[in-house]
Amino acid sequence: MTETHITDIARVIQLAIAPVFLLTAVGTIIGVLSNRLARIVDRTRVLEDHVSDTQQLAALAQSELETLGRRMGLIYLAIGLAVVCALLIGLLIVLAFVDAFLSINLSKMIGLMFVAGMLALIASLLAFLREIFLAVTSARNAVRLQLPLQRILSRGTQQKSTATRPAEERESK
Repeated sequence: MTETHITDIARVIQLAIAPVFLLTAVGTIIGVLSNRLARIVDRTRVLEDHVSDTQQLAALAQSELETLGRRMGLIYLAIGLAVVCALLIGLLIVLAFVDAFLSINLSKMIGLMFVAGMLALIASLLAFLREIFLAVTSARNAVRLQLPLQRILSRGTQQKSTATRPAEERESK
């Protein structure tokens, strides 16, 4: 290898560091989105257990399940777009090395990959923001309406936890 070729590769490695940091950030965002998705799924399971309790509770639970379904769809979209962003940035890094090793001018392709990755990240963050707005709106509506479903479900959880405690603990209280 000639000295200039080694210098070119060292320069590509230096330039690849910024996209690697971007990949770390996107990975963190995917983790946050996955946690939100898990919480939505957990809440959906709790509501589905109580759908058949009474007619009034069933209607309230169904309404919240619809909102949770919309939120779940937005989170799926945000995760998908974040993964597309990560794939594009990874491909950008690979193309930068191919450009250096094969002495092919891929600068336009690399630039387009970066722009496409940023657009996917922006779209992912917008879907995430929309999901947050939907979550906050549904929480405000629940507080404003003081939905009995919230109280009943929390009582049911408390009763289940009381029933599962050992007899000695219940007697001591």
